Amino acid sequence: MQNCGHFHLECEGIRMAAPVFEEFDPASDCDCPGCVHWRRVMPYSSLSGPLGHPAALPQALGFARAGGTPVAFVLAAAAGTVLGVGQSVPAVAVAHGPARPGIPAGDEPDTPQGGKAPLHEPADGPAKPGKPSTVAEAPTTTRAEIINRAKKWVAAQVPYNMYAYWPDGYRQDCSGFVSMAWGLPGNEWTGTLGTFGVRISRDQLQPGDILLFHNPADPDKGSHVVIFGGWTDYTHSYYLAYEQTRPHARKQATPYAYWSNSDRYVAYRYKGLTEGTSGASASAAGAKGTGYPGDAYFGPGANNAYVTQLGRLLVERGAGRFYATGPGPRWSDADRQAIRAFQRAQGWAEVDADGLPGPETWSYLVGKKGKDIPGAATGDPGDEGSPGAKGSTDTSGASSHGVPGYPGRAMFRPGAQNAYVARLGKQLIKKGFGKYYSASPGPCWDEADRRNVEAFQRSQGWRGGAADGYPGPETWRRLFS
Repeated sequence: MQNCGHFHLECEGIRMAAPVFEEFDPASDCDCPGCVHWRRVMPYSSLSGPLGHPAALPQALGFARAGGTPVAFVLAAAAGTVLGVGQSVPAVAVAHGPARPGIPAGDEPDTPQGGKAPLHEPADGPAKPGKPSTVAEAPTTTRAEIINRAKKWVAAQVPYNMYAYWPDGYRQDCSGFVSMAWGLPGNEWTGTLGTFGVRISRDQLQPGDILLFHNPADPDKGSHVVIFGGWTDYTHSYYLAYEQTRPHARKQATPYAYWSNSDRYVAYRYKGLTEGTSGASASAAGAKGTGYPGDAYFGPGANNAYVTQLGRLLVERGAGRFYATGPGPRWSDADRQAIRAFQRAQGWAEVDADGLPGPETWSYLVGKKGKDIPGAATGDPGDEGSPGAKGSTDTSGASSHGVPGYPGRAMFRPGAQNAYVARLGKQLIKKGFGKYYSASPGPCWDEADRRNVEAFQRSQGWRGGAADGYPGPETWRRLFS
């Protein structure tokens, strides 16, 4: 029997039936929290076949039980059985993470590339690696244009081929893909792409930048380059990569900086960006343009001033209840739910109400066009402020049937300070529910506000979560009606 890494010899004669359990290997791109975590911290397996769900590793390596018997004992019993038939047993069992999704078997990316060449296939055959470019100026473009061009190749599933050229004139390899997305006048290779950009740090990465690995030892076959499409989570350990690789162009969540040779990738920003090359996005106060900035600025991983501007526009149209805190620069599910609610308020459905702002959604918001988001359903206190609820209470700030518009749940949370809190307090006193105030109600939300709201809610016959002390649309309507 094994205990803390040692075998007790006096227990070797004990024989117990080892419980039988089955492990399975889920899809390697599983996005459950366990899989995402273990993809980051566990070594990748070089084996094929069932490896076990990585989310179960903490239990399998600790005191998780299979059939009521500690796993450590199961392993030791199995080892004893193998020794009994004269076979060798490894001293330590190596835990493997999930197999890499879509990653070549070798250590290097399987993306051989052509050399520097003009648009369309060179007349004298396949291009050879060229000398570093000396181009001082590059054609101007925007981040949105870079990502949109990359998306076209991904949507068309352009096959990977270092000798073939797509109808737009760009070579169908990794460096040709970036040359196309950046709008360069010709096909570059990993040895020259860096001359069209400026080096930036990891913290400065924004959609449209690239991560470049040029391998001097084998530049034709060992190098690779991808387009950065934005971080996929708040830890900034995975990002959305647009790349040309076998079998065809794709976008995929990728560990920073890449699956292999991660420490050798260098981040570059295109010199010809019209937004500038400082790495800093516009400040929240500065992002007030009415023109649609492009879909590269919105979606999972986005972190920029346009997300803040979008959130504020949505709150003005009745989306305040979707935000637990004020809209900020980091994209969240609250933004998506608010956008979907606004799109549905316009009568749009399916792909037209996907929760992502396209040019038409943006034009409606900045132009103050269309319908505001309806409030939560009335008569059901349990649904107060729940995202996506429908009803007749206007949350835009305007009055509806003589009742002031509900400003949103974000206005009534610990730390909130605004005129709505003071207005709520005065109305509570007017209704006879101000006994917890030791002074006149002010703009800072505190426990006295919450307890007075709770008392009012209980007077309506509500209990449990419906009487939590935080005013939702129905509480607001009844207070002011």
